[in-house]
Amino acid sequence: MSLQVENLEHNMAKLTIEVDAAEVEKAIQASYLKQRKSISVPGFRKGKVPRQMIEKMYGVEIFYEDAANQLISENYSKAYDECELDIVSQPTVDVVQLEKGKPFIFTAEVAVKPEVTLGEYKGLKVDKTSTRVTAKEVDAEIEKERERNGRLVDVTDRAVQDKDQVTLDFEGFVDGVAFEGGKGEGYPLTIGSGAFIPGFEEQLIGAEIGKEMEVNVTFPEEYQAEELAGKAAVFKCTVQGIKVNELPEVDDEFASEVSEFETLDEYKANVKQKIKDRKIEEAKTKKEDQAVEKAIENAEMDIPQPMIDLQVKQMADDFAMRIQQQGLSLEQYFQFTGMTAEKMMEELQPQAEKRIKTRLVLEAVAKAEDIQVTEERLDEELAKMAEQYQMEVEKLKELIGDQEKEQMKEDIAVQDAVTFLADSAVEE
Repeated sequence: MSLQVENLEHNMAKLTIEVDAAEVEKAIQASYLKQRKSISVPGFRKGKVPRQMIEKMYGVEIFYEDAANQLISENYSKAYDECELDIVSQPTVDVVQLEKGKPFIFTAEVAVKPEVTLGEYKGLKVDKTSTRVTAKEVDAEIEKERERNGRLVDVTDRAVQDKDQVTLDFEGFVDGVAFEGGKGEGYPLTIGSGAFIPGFEEQLIGAEIGKEMEVNVTFPEEYQAEELAGKAAVFKCTVQGIKVNELPEVDDEFASEVSEFETLDEYKANVKQKIKDRKIEEAKTKKEDQAVEKAIENAEMDIPQPMIDLQVKQMADDFAMRIQQQGLSLEQYFQFTGMTAEKMMEELQPQAEKRIKTRLVLEAVAKAEDIQVTEERLDEELAKMAEQYQMEVEKLKELIGDQEKEQMKEDIAVQDAVTFLADSAVEE
């Protein structure tokens, strides 16, 4: 195999790969041996037809496609290792020459990892975030806890009010005709939750138990069911029951029931500290994000489109895997949301590009600042992983290869670069 590398614009490269004629003949013969059982020729038993007879009847090209696929797979891998380029995309392959008795020539166009020119990245100005906790925030957190510890009680002596949980029978009609999926019985709905389309829940306020009423709404223009989008609808509704969330008193007894503290004052102090800790962590994350974003804005790089396309595909595959773990296929998700594969790929493009820029800039910062990850630091991360997976550290080390360890070191260095940018940033 011989290889020529041509650098193209926008961090693209073309690999021209030539495979000698003897290897081409081996690939064609291998294709013949694989396919001969499925080829019928009058006068011959299946699997016993001579190659020359098949080529005479069907043309010499009959085995070319399979042979080409085999040659491309084998020789692109060799070229990948030999070319010493940092390839960051799948190849776009084009067959230049495939003839019996001649070398096989094909090209592979690939994206190459871009060089980053860092601009200003030290001492970047970021917003100062307050971590002060107000009494109002503490009260709001305690109110959430009250609601979590409330108990639902039946209400029979009044009409529906905001925040009630009702049991609802309903059926929807468009132009006087009931539509599919518009009927429900015994449906639990909390008024004000926003679970139904805008305007629906508000109209239930004042409804009386057992009395049918009509709710008039208009489906949003972007509603997932296209046949209903933008249409006016009438729902015939009957409230079958009303429940209200009865909340406990905020006192020492409440504090002892929802926490490890005996008094309300101790509980409030603990709530305040938790909010404080959360705000400190949020402020840290915000500072890091702003510092990284400004470093990206100040940097220059030319990202090839195939690199973005590969990142988009990986993100889409990750999303599909996550929803499958929830028992939903990607096709079902598209059906329920009105999303399409093409639209998803398009919407993921900006996020994919930002993810690539972030990684490239942080790698460049780590290199510029000579951020090194020691074996001791790697061992610390491996120990955390082992604890997470409830494994012995040595057993985990046996399972992780050298390549994975190097990747871990790169990831740690990138995170250290984030910390460096944030620590050097100036809050205003």
